[in-house]
Parts: sequence; structure tokens; C-alpha cells
Amino acid sequence: MTSPRLTAATALLAALSLAACSDGGGGATAATPARGITSAATSAATEPSSPSDAFPTAATDQPTRAADGTVYPGETWEQVRPRALGFNAQRMEAIARDARPSKSTCLLVARKGKVVGEWNWGGVGPETPREVFSVTKSITSTLVGMAQADGDLDVDDRAKRYIHEWRGTKSRSVTIRDILSNVSGRFWDIGTDYGDLPQAEDRTQFAIDLGQLYPPGKVWTYNNAAIQTLDRVIATATGQETRAFAAERLFGPLGMTNTQMTADPAGNTNVFFGTQTTCEDLARFGYLFLRHGRWGDDQVVPRSWVKAAVGESSQDHNAAYGLLWWLNRKGPIIGPLATDAPGQPEPPVGQTMPGLPANAFTAQGLGGQVVLVDPRSETVVVRIGQFQASPKDAYTGNDAARFITEALVQP
Repeated sequence: MTSPRLTAATALLAALSLAACSDGGGGATAATPARGITSAATSAATEPSSPSDAFPTAATDQPTRAADGTVYPGETWEQVRPRALGFNAQRMEAIARDARPSKSTCLLVARKGKVVGEWNWGGVGPETPREVFSVTKSITSTLVGMAQADGDLDVDDRAKRYIHEWRGTKSRSVTIRDILSNVSGRFWDIGTDYGDLPQAEDRTQFAIDLGQLYPPGKVWTYNNAAIQTLDRVIATATGQETRAFAAERLFGPLGMTNTQMTADPAGNTNVFFGTQTTCEDLARFGYLFLRHGRWGDDQVVPRSWVKAAVGESSQDHNAAYGLLWWLNRKGPIIGPLATDAPGQPEPPVGQTMPGLPANAFTAQGLGGQVVLVDPRSETVVVRIGQFQASPKDAYTGNDAARFITEALVQP
């Protein structure tokens, strides 16, 4: 009989559906829908807001074109006919129709700073924020990079500098980079990560109080709890609540006015899930990384950070993982419910999206939330939808890639 703590055991793997590791490799059995993590997300979205939880105000004079001629969306995305930017409109419509059975609520395709296709379903308007689960992790990574650029931290710092509870413990040598790369060695099991953690009143403290399972750098594990400790790191280093830092420094400058990170009942920012946003706002986030961290004439995120986060694998265990982003690099691939811990099978070798270039990358989350960035074609594809319990019904990065591999006829 499946334990209640395993209610989300297969959900995240289905959501990401990495091409070369569809069985997860971690021995998890099929489970009921992810009630624990989805109910926690719903609660986070509906709890009374504090002043720091207000939606951001867009920076004035949102750029529409940089000095070098690069196009940006301005206050609203410019929409053009697909043909104007090389897409076959009929093929795009067919691919979009295929996304509906997976309970998609919005889908957007942008190329070279302009929207060529946008669909909204289920009575949900384009400006209505929705939960995007682990897409939040890629936002969290970006905040770490910005804090480093400010001189508030260094990713090679030992995390104990900001998490005093780890001083004098087996976690004393864990670095921020270890956490971002998912090789921290911090305690992990499915029931804790997808059951106990989302249901904890104080998720940050719960995550900090877990123990050390392996030496840092030795084992790759997709570890929600380890990532949640970055809330303490960011808040301590910057002197701001993590979600306030995100609103002021990232969402506001990009004009992501329908986006906010959420809080747990104790007031900590959820950094492994919990972001509420829209397809149009996430397309801005993806476009920021497509343009190497520039927004108009401003370098919002250092170019060096973008390269570190999405330009190369962050460790030798999992070619498909950067710094809290999923990559399309060829090599051993470990899915989100798998690990290369001792006694586990060798990870399969392959590529997550075989039809796209190796430098494509994604932010992904439970339920098939996808931000796909393809630098070669200068295309961003975003999909948000509801959780699907059945893997065969889940939306994946490869579904998003079809807009590029099948509908882009004039690259």
C-alpha cells in the first residue's frame, strides 16, 4: 500500500518527462495525484498577503528596442502574424490543439521579442497568475546570481556562513553552488521532499533541520528541501525577504507585474515552488536569458551568471542540469525522482530534447509547466497548465519543442 507521504512520488518526473529517463530510475511506484504539494501551493496563493507580497510595479519606460536594435516587449508584448517570423500558422494551431488535453491553461510562443502565437483556455485570462511549481527554482537561481553580482554572497561560499545551524555539523562544507547543482548531499527521500516539506508550517526551518546524507559533490539528487534552504541564504545575504528582493530587482525591471513568489505560513519565501505567474510574464523571464541577462540597455543579470546557469552542466553527474535549470546537453541524464547514489543503476545517456540544439534549456515544474528557450532560433515557448496524474497526459519540454521543430519553417 502506498504511504500518504508518497502522494507526489511520480508527479514531478511525469511533469518533466526527460526523454532518456522516463522510468525515473529511482524505484518510485505510481502514486495518487500530488495532493500534498498542490494543496500547499493553493494555500500559499490564498493566504493573506503582507506588504512584501504585493505584485511588483513595472519599471517605467519598459524598453521596446535596445541601442543595438534588439527588440524587447515594452509594457505589452507586440503580437505579429506567425508568417512574419517564419512560422507556419496552421502547424502552430495544430500543435496548440494537441496541448489542450493536458489541461493547458495558457500557451505562448515568442520569437525575436515578439509574440507569434498565444492561446488561453479554461476561462482563465492571460493576466491571471497561476502556480508554476518548480519553475520557481530557476527564478531562485537567478536571485542568487544577482545577489552575487551585488557582492552580497559568493556561490562558492560555504552555506554555513548564512545558515548558522550547519556550523560544526556534517553540512559545514556544503557550498551554495552544491545546492544550486543538486549535489549538496543533504537528506532526501520522496516522502520527505514531496509530503512532509510542502506540509510544514515553517518550510525553511524544516529544510535546514534535516541532516546530511552524503558528502557534498558525491551524489546528484533533485532535492527540494536543500533548495528551500536558499531562502535563508538569500534573505540573510541581501537583508531582504527573498520575495521582496525578487519583486524589486527582477520582476519589476522586467515588467512581470502579474508575478509573485509566495510565503509559507511562517512567513518564509517558498523558493522550490510557489511562484504565481502568467505565460506572458514567464516569456519575459525566458527572453531575459535568451538575451544573456540584458533587458533593453540594462544588464539585469550578469552575462557570466547566465552562462554558468544554463550554458554548461554544473557538475559531472547529470549532463541535463545546470544551476537549477534543465539543459539539453548530451550525456548521463538523471531525472527528478532518480539519483546516482550508491546501489542505484547507471543513469542512461542521451539528450532531453533530441530535436533541439544542445544549447537549448528549460525551466520546468510539476504539471508540465515549461519555459523553453532556444537560442539558435531566438524562440521562447511557455506553457502553464493543471496537474495531470497520468504520465501519458503530461505536457513536456518535447511538446513545447514541436513549435520549433515542426512549425518554424524559416529559421
